[in-house]
Amino acid sequence: QVQLVESGGGLVQAGGSLRLSCAASARTFSTYTMAWFRQAPGKEREFVAAIRWNGGTTDYPDSVKGRFTISRDNAKGAVYLQMNSLKPEDTAVYYCAARRSTSWSGKTYEYDYWGQGTQVTVSS
Repeated sequence: QVQLVESGGGLVQAGGSLRLSCAASARTFSTYTMAWFRQAPGKEREFVAAIRWNGGTTDYPDSVKGRFTISRDNAKGAVYLQMNSLKPEDTAVYYCAARRSTSWSGKTYEYDYWGQGTQVTVSS
């Protein structure tokens, strides 16, 4: 069983930045693909970023590409999401997710473990 705990959410003005962190309890953390998803009120959970086990490959949807950066520290069992140039439409609960595979995916159902989420609110 893997436990994921997110932190770093909060309220920020448009154009500002936030850095989210996710701490994982898995002993084999380095073998997991990690990702961030988000869910706004009344909307489906959507893919935000993914990073493969060695950090060598990352992927983002067009909506955040160039603004968000995912990274990981396998020694610390942590994954991060640096969010810059935030927009009001980025407001959502952000979730950390882990997948028991070395390949990345943008599909929620392909992730095995989820955190509780952290709220990000961007004011205009």
